[in-house]
Amino acid sequence: MPLPPYIHQRLSDPERYQTVYSRQPGSVAAPTAGLHFTPGLLDAMRDKGVETAFVTLHVGLDTFRPVSEDDPTEHAIHTEYYEMPEETAAALTRARAEGRSIIAVGTTSVRTLEQVGRDREEAGLASGQADLFILPGHRFRLVDGMITNFHLPRSSLVMLVSAFAGRERILAAYREAIEERYRFYSFGDAMLIW
Repeated sequence: MPLPPYIHQRLSDPERYQTVYSRQPGSVAAPTAGLHFTPGLLDAMRDKGVETAFVTLHVGLDTFRPVSEDDPTEHAIHTEYYEMPEETAAALTRARAEGRSIIAVGTTSVRTLEQVGRDREEAGLASGQADLFILPGHRFRLVDGMITNFHLPRSSLVMLVSAFAGRERILAAYREAIEERYRFYSFGDAMLIW
């Protein structure tokens, strides 16, 4: 498994850089927000009534590439392959119909769900290449909240979370994270943005 550019040594246990729910090979990097979940945590969430649903995402190395353009709208966003099974589409449709919140785990999941929400009126069986660049001003269609790690500056991921929560709120969260010595990036701390 390739590692992000900020991890400079081989991992003693490569399984540490793999989510517990990973099934299909294809990603060139782990969806790192998912590294916080253990089988026990997933079971405890289900015991509390949280419904879980999964998509297949093939994270690309460009996810770590900084936005170098002064105007982010000129940045060529990378594409990432996704598959949304019928049972996940049904769970999303049910959640919407029942007024329940949809919380995505990770920015790649947010991007995938918003791609599906942009391309389809109703979530359904879908697969394709997510090429949606989420910037401030984006109208979120499916995602009500997200769990995400703290990201590199000038990354498309920071822009996505800023689009969701507002730039000032994200800057304040990052200031607090620095002051409180939170860990950043792949093996770092996570935040729930609601």
